[in-house]
Amino acid sequence: MNMSAMNKSFVSAHPLSSQDFAAFGVDLMAYVKPISIEGNPGFAIHAADGTQLTVVVGRANAFATVRRHEMQPVSVH
Repeated sequence: MNMSAMNKSFVSAHPLSSQDFAAFGVDLMAYVKPISIEGNPGFAIHAADGTQLTVVVGRANAFATVRRHEMQPVSVH
């Protein structure tokens, strides 16, 4: 495919909706966020679309949990 054809297909693409944008990376990455559970430290694991998946104790455990599901963990502060 030549560059002219690629540019035309890109220019004619429809803008992404908020839902489309949120879906990027859903199967590729998960966000790990420090939280407090009844005054104790914990880590929430969220899908790329923001859905909370689980809460675990320990940052290393959170990252291992994400990797166990073949996704890349990303730290959120």
